[in-house]
Amino acid sequence: MKGHWPNALLPALNHASLMLFVSVLLGFGLLSPRFLTPDNLLNILIQASSTAIVAIGMTFVLLTAGVDLSVGAIMFVSAAAAGKMTLAGVALPWALVVMMLIGLGCGAVNALLITRLGVMAFIATLGTLYLGRGLGLFITETRAMNLPEAFLWIGVARVPILPLRALAGGSTGWLEVPLPVLILAAVALLAHVILTRTPFGRQIYAVGNDLEVARKAGINPRRILASVYFISGACAALGGILSLAQLGAVSPTFGNQREFAAIAAAVLGGTSLFGGRGQVWPGTVLGAILIQSVENGLVIVNADPYLYPLVTSAIIFLAVLIDSLRSGLLERLRRRKIRVEENGSPA
Repeated sequence: MKGHWPNALLPALNHASLMLFVSVLLGFGLLSPRFLTPDNLLNILIQASSTAIVAIGMTFVLLTAGVDLSVGAIMFVSAAAAGKMTLAGVALPWALVVMMLIGLGCGAVNALLITRLGVMAFIATLGTLYLGRGLGLFITETRAMNLPEAFLWIGVARVPILPLRALAGGSTGWLEVPLPVLILAAVALLAHVILTRTPFGRQIYAVGNDLEVARKAGINPRRILASVYFISGACAALGGILSLAQLGAVSPTFGNQREFAAIAAAVLGGTSLFGGRGQVWPGTVLGAILIQSVENGLVIVNADPYLYPLVTSAIIFLAVLIDSLRSGLLERLRRRKIRVEENGSPA
């Protein structure tokens, strides 16, 4: 029995995010009837959309055993630039394009530092974090900027997607989905398809599992690593757009510490900090919704606001602990499998 306990524990660790999510729903549902109402659950999805998109980009990076600490700063500097442009009279579509270009540009800087100059991902993205924060503060002059209502439209718009027959009166209506949720669904679907159905996705996993083996197999690790930081930068900028649309203002703390929430969401969803293992759907998306559900539940039950950072830090610690336990069990099972193959009989 002692030799079989890792096999029994591994499924629980693999589904830890789902079990935590159900526990959070039940716990806050018992504490407040308002928590499980359809309106509040939809509100959680809308609020989680920004973090989830940033976490999806982070997932690509973590799968290669890297990390991107600059995503919050990318959100800030791109939002600051877009805010200045719209207040100066530039049309909203052009401001959004500039935000995406800044995200891609920051991703390019990270890719250059890591793949060409050989700087460790942690150090490179830590440097761009401070660079982005500094540029954002310079652009905003450390003052909040209230944006035109055109930006808020993105956060409140609802898109009709399916015609429905109303239950009463026989009239025809439409199923409407909030635009942020629709954007999240599109990004998650695209990322899921890329990681699971394309050679590029398989190469990302290969580089994360063993970079040298991937190189010997004919994969160009530099190209893969550069690509994931481009993706992370683009997702950070898109997440910044959705967050900006919900807040309606750029403050000096915009996007602050969002990188930790993104990492926690990805790891809670089953993505390993050691690379080579993880998934966007339902993993990372569920992790982001879990974090937002906790924050929403704390507000609804009128918890002490000073407890919020403690709860968030506990979630991050739990995510890292789960990943460490999962990685240790997988390594133990891998060694056992190797011994079985070498001896020809169970070890």
